[in-house]
Amino acid sequence: MKIKNTLNIGKTKFPMRGNLPVNELRREKIWADNKLYEARQKLNEGKPTFILHDGPPYANGNIHIGHAMNKISKDIIVRYKSMNGFRSPFIPGWDTHGLPIEQQLTKMGKDRKAVGPVIWRKMADEFAHKQVKKQMNDFKRLGIAADWDNPYLTLMPEFEAAQIRVFGTMAKKGYIYKGKKPVFWSWSSESALALSEIEYHDITSPTAYYAEQVKDGKGLLDNDTYFVVWTTTPWTIPGSRGISVNAEFKYSQVKPAGSNKKYIIATELLAHDAELFGWEKYEVLAEFTGKDLEYITAQHPFYEDIDLLVMLADFVTLDAGTGLVHTAPGFGEDDFYVGQKYKIEVAVPVDYQGKMTKEAGVEFEGAFYEDANEISLKKLAEQGNLLKQEDITHSYPFDWRTKKPVIYRAVPQWFASVADFRDDLLSELDNVTFSPEWGKKRLYNMLKDRGDWVISRQRVWGVPLPIFYAEDGTAILDPDVIEHVADLVAENGSTYWFEKSAQELLPVGYTNEHSPNGLFTKENDIMDVWFDSGTSHQGVLATRDNLEFPADLVLEGSDQYRGWFNSSIITSVAATGHAPYKSVLSQGFTLDANGEKMSKSIGNTIEPSEITDSMGADIIRLWVSTVDTSQDVRVSMDGFKQTSESYRKIRNTMRFLLANTSDFDPIQDQIAFNDMTPVDQYFYIRFNELVAEMKAAYDRYDFQVVNKTLMNFITVDLSAFYLDFNKDVLYVEAPKGQLRRSVQTVLYKVLVDLNRLMLPILPHTSEEIFEYLPYEEGDFAYLTEMPDIENLEYDGDLLNRWSKFMDVRSAVNKALEVARNNDLIGKPAEAAVTLYLQPEQRELIDSLGQDIRILLLVSQLQLKNIDEKTVDVDRFDEYFVLVEHADGEMSPRDRMYHLDLGQDLNFPMLSKHEAQIVRDNFPEALDEGLE
Repeated sequence: MKIKNTLNIGKTKFPMRGNLPVNELRREKIWADNKLYEARQKLNEGKPTFILHDGPPYANGNIHIGHAMNKISKDIIVRYKSMNGFRSPFIPGWDTHGLPIEQQLTKMGKDRKAVGPVIWRKMADEFAHKQVKKQMNDFKRLGIAADWDNPYLTLMPEFEAAQIRVFGTMAKKGYIYKGKKPVFWSWSSESALALSEIEYHDITSPTAYYAEQVKDGKGLLDNDTYFVVWTTTPWTIPGSRGISVNAEFKYSQVKPAGSNKKYIIATELLAHDAELFGWEKYEVLAEFTGKDLEYITAQHPFYEDIDLLVMLADFVTLDAGTGLVHTAPGFGEDDFYVGQKYKIEVAVPVDYQGKMTKEAGVEFEGAFYEDANEISLKKLAEQGNLLKQEDITHSYPFDWRTKKPVIYRAVPQWFASVADFRDDLLSELDNVTFSPEWGKKRLYNMLKDRGDWVISRQRVWGVPLPIFYAEDGTAILDPDVIEHVADLVAENGSTYWFEKSAQELLPVGYTNEHSPNGLFTKENDIMDVWFDSGTSHQGVLATRDNLEFPADLVLEGSDQYRGWFNSSIITSVAATGHAPYKSVLSQGFTLDANGEKMSKSIGNTIEPSEITDSMGADIIRLWVSTVDTSQDVRVSMDGFKQTSESYRKIRNTMRFLLANTSDFDPIQDQIAFNDMTPVDQYFYIRFNELVAEMKAAYDRYDFQVVNKTLMNFITVDLSAFYLDFNKDVLYVEAPKGQLRRSVQTVLYKVLVDLNRLMLPILPHTSEEIFEYLPYEEGDFAYLTEMPDIENLEYDGDLLNRWSKFMDVRSAVNKALEVARNNDLIGKPAEAAVTLYLQPEQRELIDSLGQDIRILLLVSQLQLKNIDEKTVDVDRFDEYFVLVEHADGEMSPRDRMYHLDLGQDLNFPMLSKHEAQIVRDNFPEALDEGLE
């Protein structure tokens, strides 16, 4: 009989290589066929509820790595909660209305104006559904457990109806109004934009210093005096209707040498501007305050029939320019409000495509607004009124979708008056927990400073504003009418609004005092898509039977402080008085390895499919747990390769545990805690602590700590310590002996519980491992529960003693390394170690309650008191360690050196202990002998 046949070499069919790209697909099909998500939900019926509400990604194109990080993070949380005592359904959502889909249709050669709104919407609906299906498949491939058969889409009739009802509630409370004031206007999108849809980039613009002649000086100024005004947008001069000055500033009337004109300039800026204009000499004729100049009029530089009114405004500064600002109420927010105060015209000679209208005059009509800069400058120069033109670089607002600059443009729009309930908004933030904590301050400041929300959009693909107009133009915001529209939309979808006339949409027999002839029209604008997704708290949480309002948690990128986090809390507080979420968890952006934003046009993206096709979804999932998602995350193939190495370490460790517990029946063979060896008790307790640490990290959504705790346990506690010395116990000791079963009890506990703890992160691998655990009940690991933290009774100083033993082990390992370098030994098993101990050190080792030789992996160990040291012995840390080559001969079975080889004549090559094991467990060896 061969000696190796008397060893307990663990065996398992669990493969060393996962072949994840292939096997994960097979496993995901099994999950779907067995409706695993639904089975988990049924198992959790009656448990406390935890709702993570999915912020809807936009349905356009395949998912990117940022989507993957976000959805995997949510899945980790929901899987953990579902296995840890909560009913935690996960309803995935999609944002499906809005401009990007309309743009895609246009790129496909579709003409919105040619086909009309109804057909256009049907094409958009079909496109959106295709995109949802594509992204859904991408998410499924990442192993996301969700109610894929019942997602929420913002285009669903029941969602649209709930959205309209939120609008109706806000209208009833007086929060909705129509006004004409400048808003961000995207000529590239042909629509108004909200602040959340704006991003800023540096651009170079032409600035103009030019003169406007006094027309009525109110007895203070003559008609040969000119106001020197300054603008960074010469194209807006056709819309100019006033000149703004600061009441407190001093202004000088000056006459340059050789000129027959007098000019008004802020006194403090005079020297600088005079040099800029090339006035080497000039005479100061008089000085006035801004207040003195109020209500003086000047001639518009382009139009004889238009006067410009001098007005007082606090926004005028002395940072640059002349202290006099050209004011066009239709093109700027500050300009608009000062114009309202002085009741001047709001002129908007620019259309929805950014082209100048006929109101701007024949020279401007049809010109794109940026080209109108040159036209304005040329006209001023021809008149002799352009004093200076120069280019400046400054920050300017852009449409975040089209990446094109926007303009301010005053058009009639529908607004939600945030100011009316701002205090309630801000106070509700105190009921929300934020992670990171700075998120609260960020959202607070955004809400504190937010102006009224422009909720109307001049597009087609979206939820209509449920507003009718009477014959005299009066807007009808009757709550009963809005509820009637909501009912129609719930039954027919929002396209019904575009298919039917106002009369067909109104309740039967509806009358209104403002329409004596019974004639009505309907609003053609749609709602801002942020109003769509922002009302998901009602369209999903409050209306689905298996969900609850408010959500326990929302988790999105940090850009959503100005997006979904923002619009959700506004609509929720406005409609219900409460925040829509109890906790907000935000993540950073995904960047490339150089810290640059990922972009397909740059070519620096890494698609999730690249990783799933080559490495597997579990590698992406494990990677998510390695990065600090609270900050921007750099993504590189090297990062995934490193994660793949960590995965191999996890997989090989779990494979070792499977192999070495393959002959262990947890019911029949388990050793009670109190009957274990002291070191096994210690490790059992240590693992119990690990369970607590990992669950606590999961509870606070700190996946990075989960990962670090897991990897440290596997590499340090398990592989480098417990498994390292216990291989001799597992392989050499009696197969069913107390020592081996004690170790196997611990290892089986670690195997089963660690697999459950890993499952939220590595579901494919955990389910694969579960297939090799025949004694565990059920067909799927996901249908098991998270391990409990056991209430173990043990000596309170036990952990402390074993922690100090690690210092002994460290010192001995250092001494063995020196001996190895000096060619005294090869492996630790060749060593005989003598420890010369101080009294407290001896007391520590004695208190451990077992022979520590095997824990040190040496063949012989002597413990002596420090006063027995008669030769020079090297000191390692706090211990004196003598290393010599072991005496006796090496057993071919355990590879240790023994002094009692051959005492059993039947097995001359074995030690007495080994021979007894063979006799008791392999009786055939007595007949066959060993070789």
